[in-house]
Amino acid sequence: MTGRPETVAGQPDGQPDRAAGLLGRVADQPDRAPGRPDRASDAAPPDPAHEFTTHRPLLFSIAYEILGSVADAEDVLQDSYLRWRSVDRTSVENPRAYLARIVTRQALGVLRSAARRREEYVGPWLPEPLATDAVGEAPDGIDHVLTGEAVTTAMLLVLEALSPAQRAVFVLREVFGFDYAEIAAAVGKSEAAVRQLNQRARSSVRARRQAAVATPAEARPVAERFMAAAATGDVQGLMDLLAPDVVFLGDGGGVVSAVRRPVTGPDKVARLLLGLLAKGARLGEVDIRTGVHNGMPSVMVLIDGVLDQVTSVEIRDGAVTAVYCVRNPQKLTAVTV
Repeated sequence: MTGRPETVAGQPDGQPDRAAGLLGRVADQPDRAPGRPDRASDAAPPDPAHEFTTHRPLLFSIAYEILGSVADAEDVLQDSYLRWRSVDRTSVENPRAYLARIVTRQALGVLRSAARRREEYVGPWLPEPLATDAVGEAPDGIDHVLTGEAVTTAMLLVLEALSPAQRAVFVLREVFGFDYAEIAAAVGKSEAAVRQLNQRARSSVRARRQAAVATPAEARPVAERFMAAAATGDVQGLMDLLAPDVVFLGDGGGVVSAVRRPVTGPDKVARLLLGLLAKGARLGEVDIRTGVHNGMPSVMVLIDGVLDQVTSVEIRDGAVTAVYCVRNPQKLTAVTV
């Protein structure tokens, strides 16, 4: 190890990878830059609740990126706040970095436990839907994860392939721009080890990452045609919008019925979608509402007033490349309709 950050093709030493719009930093306030104290060291420590609330948007974002679960992220923040209250804050020079350290350690503990549970998960596992269509109005700092591709279901599934430590390091460095010293303190490893973990994580992500997912604005025209074709039962119209390697993933978690294996190919996916719509109509009164979840156009399907699923459409290069259907009721409790 030379002690210098690894070099990525086309990037200067020590600069986070910016490829495909993913690895740019999530927008944050200029006076909260990593490694920079938020206040003078001789100032009286502010109220712990106020300090935590100030940084809560960032902290929620870190926890969600590591865990892929709104509910787990909220639990991590609650536990982290209790730990923060017991800290001697007169010795804390940079509350932002210190709080990120607490949240990361709590999230890592949850992630390691969740990883074992996910090995026994029934059918495909999908991240919990996160509404991302109300910039500046979203509660709990959800707007902090709207920038770039890191919040999309596709990228969260890529991050699932990383070890817990790699995922935490990658998120802190490549999404949120923390320096290696801060990350080392957060994950309890040396800076040299953190650099190596990040290098391996970046290589793994690059190997699995496809073309960038279209932004909601770019995806809207295709999504509208897709939804219109599905609503009218137009099989050919659906197939014309589906990429040759399109995949449908359904997450019922073994709690409710859902396809337990990926369904691939335009014909199979189109007919599956129309079959699911017809089945829903037989179960009761169907109400469909549109939105944006995880940076992708989505529909929320209610049957007799009860949320049955959130289905998001991934669009790349003008075609639907994936359909993600979350039906596990445990993952729908935080969804607002």
